[in-house]
Amino acid sequence: MAKRFQSGSTRSGSAQPGSGPAQSVHKGAVTTGPVSRENAEHYRWGVDCDAWYLVNEEQLSVIEEFMPPGAAEIRHHHTKAQQFFYIVSGEVLMEVEGQTTLLHAGTGIRVLPGKRHQIRNPSSSPVRFLVISHPRSHGDRIDE
Repeated sequence: MAKRFQSGSTRSGSAQPGSGPAQSVHKGAVTTGPVSRENAEHYRWGVDCDAWYLVNEEQLSVIEEFMPPGAAEIRHHHTKAQQFFYIVSGEVLMEVEGQTTLLHAGTGIRVLPGKRHQIRNPSSSPVRFLVISHPRSHGDRIDE
């Protein structure tokens, strides 16, 4: 799930461990205690976008993402994963199958498998949001 990028960038990229005890959030591990950005596995994608695996299991992933002003991801779809994007702070434009919706803090949108989508932050403020995927979407992404 690489999202929010500027021209031509992708959200894929190698994951980099964050600081603190991240053993509870590595792929396939079961989370047993509190998880936050401080102890979750971190990775970068696109142009200056950040992501933290809050849950990273084969059947479920929950990722907190940070997108700076002006960033956008590449339009893509997933063959198996459905996703739910929930905006924590800021606002984004989410395009799903050619229809664009403004999402502000406290709102979200579901994207079913096979639906082409792209998230963008056209504002002058950064955005934080959650991406919940079932099953996990990494490895199941087809860029347009």
